[in-house]
This record gives sequence, C-alpha cells and structure tokens, in this order.
Amino acid sequence: MSRVFLASRNHGKLAEMQRILAEHVPDIEVLGLDDVTPYDEPAETEPTFEGNARIKALAGVAATGLPSLADDSGICVDALNGMPGVLSARWAGLADADRLTKDRANNDLLLAQLSDVPDERRTAQFHCTIVFAWPTADGVESHAVDGVMPGHVIRELRGTGGFGYDVLFCAEGHELTTAELPPDEKDAISHRGKALRAIAPVVARTLLPT
Repeated sequence: MSRVFLASRNHGKLAEMQRILAEHVPDIEVLGLDDVTPYDEPAETEPTFEGNARIKALAGVAATGLPSLADDSGICVDALNGMPGVLSARWAGLADADRLTKDRANNDLLLAQLSDVPDERRTAQFHCTIVFAWPTADGVESHAVDGVMPGHVIRELRGTGGFGYDVLFCAEGHELTTAELPPDEKDAISHRGKALRAIAPVVARTLLPT
C-alpha cells in the first residue's frame, strides 16, 4: 500500500482526497494529522494560497518523511474585492473554536457582509491550490496546481454535506448548494476536485515509478 500524508485534520478533505487519488493509485492510503506523530504545525503566513500550501507541504515532509500534500483554499467574493480569500477559515476570528463553531461564525459573518448586495452581484469563486512535496536524494521537490469553481453566494444556509462555506454557495449552473450535492457530483465540479485531478497523476508518477 502506498501512503501519502495530507496536512489536515479535516475529515471532509481527507475523504475527498482519498476518493480522487484512489482513481490513479488504487492502493493509496491518505494519512492526516491525527494519524502521525504530532509536530509543530507552521503558521500560514503567506498572502497567497500557493504560499501557504507550500509551507504546510514542506513541513509535512520534514515531520513525517512521507510524500506530503497540502492545500490552501477559500472563497473569493467579487463584491468584497476577493475576500475572504486566504483568510476564509479565520474570517470571523475564532481561531481556537471547534470547526463547526468556526464554520457557522464564518458563514454568518459573510452573509451579514453581503446582506445589502443584490443577487446579480453576489458572484464568487472557490479557489484551491494544492502543493505536493516529496523527498528525493537531493532534498525535496514540489509541484503546485490550482482549481477554481465559479458560482454565487445565496442568502441562507442550505444542506448538511461538505464543510466550510458549502452551505451558502451554488456553483455556476447549479441550483443546489455544494452542501446539497452528492459527493461524486461535488467532486466533479469542485475547486478541490479539479486541483486533485490535476495533482493525482504527479502523485501516481512519484509513488509508482515506471
């Protein structure tokens, strides 16, 4: 069995990555932060999705010795000049709260900030950058890919699937939120799904050299 490490405790992300990578590496096992020896996780100090993802991926290799994946993702709302962007997970400022509490606070704040914005101007994009880093004889190599899912922010929270801002986002051409879509349908259109499908062949080539 091939193993890769994903620098995350988010079970939704781990399951999504496992599903998509398994299409390219059937015996792959994706380990998360709760599956490895604890280490000091680096602060996400970069102003870009790629910068933060690379920090986490390189730290993962250093701590575990495993090929490591890390993503940084968020929602970029046009009416807010692209914010929350890299601050999406920390938008409401509840750094020490549990995930469900943070998600609800972030969603409530975003809806409040857009309360006076008309429907035609509530366009937004989910953006994801994934960095894959792996140890080599000469050090560590890395590769980055991006995925984008355009759509718009609705006015209420709908759905029980997904995580984060999925409950208030409808992808372009869809009336259901990404929290209401079945996992396979979400994977097919999501920013993370697109990035994972782009990075999966790189992971496969690294883990299964010819």
